[in-house]
Amino acid sequence: MQKNKLLCSEQPINNSRRTVLKTLSIGSVILAAPTLKAKEQLKNCQFTYDKTINYLGEGQAGVLTPEPKQAAFIAFDVTIKTTDELQQLFQIITQRIAYLTQPKAAPSTTNDKMPPAESGILGTYLEPDLLTITVSLGNSLFDSRFGLNKIKPEQLVEMTSFPNDRLEESWSGGDIVLQICANSQESVIYALRDILRYTAPFMHPKWKIDGFLPARDIDRRSTPINLFGFKDGTGNAPADDKQLMDQLIWITPESEEPAWCDGGTYQAVRLIRFNLEFWDRTPLEDQENDFGRHKGSGAPIGMKYEHDSPEFENDPHGDRILFDSHVRRAEPRDPERYTAKLRRRSFSYSLGLTETGGLDMGLIFVSYQQNLKTGFINTQKRLNGEPLERYIKPFGGGYYFVLPGIESAKDYLGKSMFDALKSAS
Repeated sequence: MQKNKLLCSEQPINNSRRTVLKTLSIGSVILAAPTLKAKEQLKNCQFTYDKTINYLGEGQAGVLTPEPKQAAFIAFDVTIKTTDELQQLFQIITQRIAYLTQPKAAPSTTNDKMPPAESGILGTYLEPDLLTITVSLGNSLFDSRFGLNKIKPEQLVEMTSFPNDRLEESWSGGDIVLQICANSQESVIYALRDILRYTAPFMHPKWKIDGFLPARDIDRRSTPINLFGFKDGTGNAPADDKQLMDQLIWITPESEEPAWCDGGTYQAVRLIRFNLEFWDRTPLEDQENDFGRHKGSGAPIGMKYEHDSPEFENDPHGDRILFDSHVRRAEPRDPERYTAKLRRRSFSYSLGLTETGGLDMGLIFVSYQQNLKTGFINTQKRLNGEPLERYIKPFGGGYYFVLPGIESAKDYLGKSMFDALKSAS
């Protein structure tokens, strides 16, 4: 990316230069070289959208995958009645994920009396642009309708309110949730419309919200900045540490869960509205003390760099980083790092205006964890009553179980669950 930007700035291609080249001699050997060079530079300035992320793997893509620029979260309630239909639904979802995550020529429709084969918003060649689609299940799916209550993940429950919450039913729960992520919004929308088209006979949307991250932060591979203007996710455990991820994120044979859950994880989704007008009138010192970090650098208060240790052990009375600051409550590092046994993967959202004319903007907080209690729930309990609550109001979301991944294109998401259900019947 940096290389492309440098080439673009060194040799800008403008109309006057093109006109001069055309006027002098199109066939000139002398001028052919700079013309070709200009074309090469123009090519280098262009982004590519054909990058792919393999949907196959022990765990689903979209959990540890680096955050892209765009996302959509959509919850569905299933409308079907039988287990066979439910199994068919997961086979269809898997087929669409396999199709959508690979580049290919767009299908054509030769019969103009029929609807087009697809939406057409990506043009004639489909480029996934790092698309991932992650499938998770809500507590409500494990009721008696399909008999799944017999094999329910041990920790999966409905999300209940914390003291600062104002949860709205229309923004909460759902039988199935899809997290659709890509680097461009049109790629997310294309995938969403495709899946809606194929699954409409099986399930009905309940709530949906779009998320985004700052393009400049993603392009520069720096920690994304949230709508409060602070870096969000600095303390995340490294995703490339497999042993640590097995301890914090993935269900393993050592977990006290049904065997079919191995390779899955728990997802906590929280829709959090920010009072940005109030926040923007708050002094910088108060903002930084609320977070426990410097706003510009992201460094812990009193430190220089973003990833510097907060050194709580050298600040036992909270003189430098207040005891009720977000960073100290979220991850007190007592007695060790990763006290919060989760990995967050959040996005900002913008929904327009509230009923009172305020900005309806905030955070789609998303965390993945092996254990909901030691992950999100205990972390949120430590945060209850933090000063930052004056500026935030959670209004939706839920707890979900992310299905284990599949390692063969012949399998489908949820197969291990249906196999376990058959054995339990």
